[in-house]
Amino acid sequence: MGSFWDQDEKNTHEEWWGSSAHAELLEREKKDLLRELAALPQNSIFRRVSELVKRARAVKVHAYTVHYLRKQIAGWTGLTVWNKTDKQQELISGLEREFVMAARRYNLPLGDFPNAQRMKSSLREIKDLRDIPRLNKNLIHEIDKMFTTDIPKLLDSASKSASKPRRRGFTLD
Repeated sequence: MGSFWDQDEKNTHEEWWGSSAHAELLEREKKDLLRELAALPQNSIFRRVSELVKRARAVKVHAYTVHYLRKQIAGWTGLTVWNKTDKQQELISGLEREFVMAARRYNLPLGDFPNAQRMKSSLREIKDLRDIPRLNKNLIHEIDKMFTTDIPKLLDSASKSASKPRRRGFTLD
């Protein structure tokens, strides 16, 4: 018997139903399906929170990456405008190395860094990285606060609402 049983449970062959194990199995499968259907809205909440965390981590990594690159260029005070453009191009060309350096410096997971090729093409469109505003560390602290307090509260609230029984058109009996 498969998932696409097209007959009513009571209108099946007698020999198949001769064993109560089959009926119990079918009943357990039915309950599992209904339980999974009831959990769909809750799973959606957890997926959305997970997506929010993923995006926030990407924003933090992006901000620190641009900040790091900007500091590398600004640190060369004796360079002329042309040399700074060359330095920017050099940093962009070796972006994978700069990712590792930024990850070490700011204690960021390398897995959170974006695709290097896509980031390179985006950075090449910027004439001067020094024109990008400086890193606002207060905003970074707000992101960290979100990770440490707001997200756990949100997940706790979502898990508490998951433990409440819901009835939406079908029962779990």
